[in-house]
This record gives sequence, C-alpha cells and structure tokens, in this order.
Amino acid sequence: MTTTPIKRSLALQSLSREHHYGLLLCWKIRTGFRKEVELERIKAYADWVFKNDLLPHFQIEEDFVFPVLGNTNDLVKKAMAQHRKLKRLFRDTSDLNKSLYRIEEELEKHIRFEERILFNEIEKVVTDEQLDLLLKAHNKNRVSENWADEFWK
Repeated sequence: MTTTPIKRSLALQSLSREHHYGLLLCWKIRTGFRKEVELERIKAYADWVFKNDLLPHFQIEEDFVFPVLGNTNDLVKKAMAQHRKLKRLFRDTSDLNKSLYRIEEELEKHIRFEERILFNEIEKVVTDEQLDLLLKAHNKNRVSENWADEFWK
C-alpha cells in the first residue's frame, strides 16, 4: 500500500513541515527508550523542542489557523484540548518515564489528527485573506536543530 502526500496550500505548508519535525521528536523519544538513554537527557531535549518549536507552533495555529473554523467548531475544540494536554504533559516532571511515553503518544496522535482531519477541513473553507494573514504571520519553518546531545544516533 502506498500513500500519496497531502497537498497543502502554501500558507499551511510550513506548519505541515513543523508537524514532520514533531513526529521526528516522537521517533527520537522512542529511540531514546529503545537505546535505554537516561530519561533526563531525553526530557531535556523534549523540553527544548517544546519551548523553541512546539509552543510557537501552537500559538500560530491558535491565532491564525483555528479561527478559520471558529472556536465553537468541534474539531477546533479537540485540537485546543490536545494542545492543553500536551502542555500539561511537558510540564509534568513527577514520573519522567510516564511523561515521556505520554508525550510521544499524544503528540503523534495530535499531529495525525491535525494533518488528516483538521487541516483538510480548514482548507475547504479558508479564504484568500485568511491564508494571506497566516503567510505573513508564519512564512518560514521555525524548527531549529541546535542540540548537541544527539542521544538518538
């Protein structure tokens, strides 16, 4: 079975690329577990990605993407709830093993939901003006990879 990539409007392409890097974080967490890397090392990297990439990504979505469907839309409500849950998981340090496992699981589920369902619905109704606003607010890939401890290699 082969899958064809989803075609995204130009304004959403950079967010979709960032989703790819989010999925890469999930893979790195899984790889860290498999290699029995110290949990503190994995968590430090995950927290760095959260602060530098995921939080700004969430903000762009909440400010410019989700309003296309409106805050009362069930898909938007689900995405917002997932953002809140992920923020709580990243801030939870009581049990690193459990937190990292849940981060990996919930982040992947969230990204798949946005890519396969939410963004498709948004693209059905988004106006050119809304796309232009999004492009002006987020016209580049924000993801940065400046982490020296590459535990996943």
